[in-house]
Amino acid sequence: MLPMADTPRTEETPGSASGSAQSPAAPGASGARWLVETLVVIIAVVALYFVLHTFVFQTYSIPSGSMEPTLMIGDRIVVDKLSYHLHGLGRSDIVVFSRPADEDCAGPPVADLVKRVIGLPGETISLSGGKVYINGKVLDEPWLPASVQDSTTPGPSLKPYSLHRPFKVPAGDAFVMGDNRGNSCDSRYWGPIRESTIVGKVDLRIWPISSLHWF
Repeated sequence: MLPMADTPRTEETPGSASGSAQSPAAPGASGARWLVETLVVIIAVVALYFVLHTFVFQTYSIPSGSMEPTLMIGDRIVVDKLSYHLHGLGRSDIVVFSRPADEDCAGPPVADLVKRVIGLPGETISLSGGKVYINGKVLDEPWLPASVQDSTTPGPSLKPYSLHRPFKVPAGDAFVMGDNRGNSCDSRYWGPIRESTIVGKVDLRIWPISSLHWF
């Protein structure tokens, strides 16, 4: 029997086919990859911002004193646009809504207004002794300063919504007022608003920082 020949043994060396290390990437390729990744992140952030801004949240600046002392001129608020797609309108909610067609108050016209929901669809709202009544019962309004708790007056016209007489809020509408009752042009002046015109609910005041507040 012939002796078996030893198989020649070879040692793997760095750079051989079976265990070779990758050649270092060219500096230009690495820089290009970093640029692409950065652009992807920026595009994703911008897209997310537009989605949130369009469908979920939006910020507004308060232009007038009609909601004082709750909201002051120059305050910046965050409006939740999704809220009323998930649940119904609530009394005392502060809402932003499209300017009603009949709104003709002093000052430059603005696209959107901010007020507080006082009367809900189907309710009868009335005034007596400067207080607001809902379905014949006085409305507790803790958001008003004690000094003006009984200072709500009717609007200037003799139309039903001016509250010289009890007024029933139509279905699909909301009766809104400003917290600064003596200096607020609201539903007493131009009637209830359609729920479909409500942009969203005011959830947060973000400016000034010292007045940060959840509603």
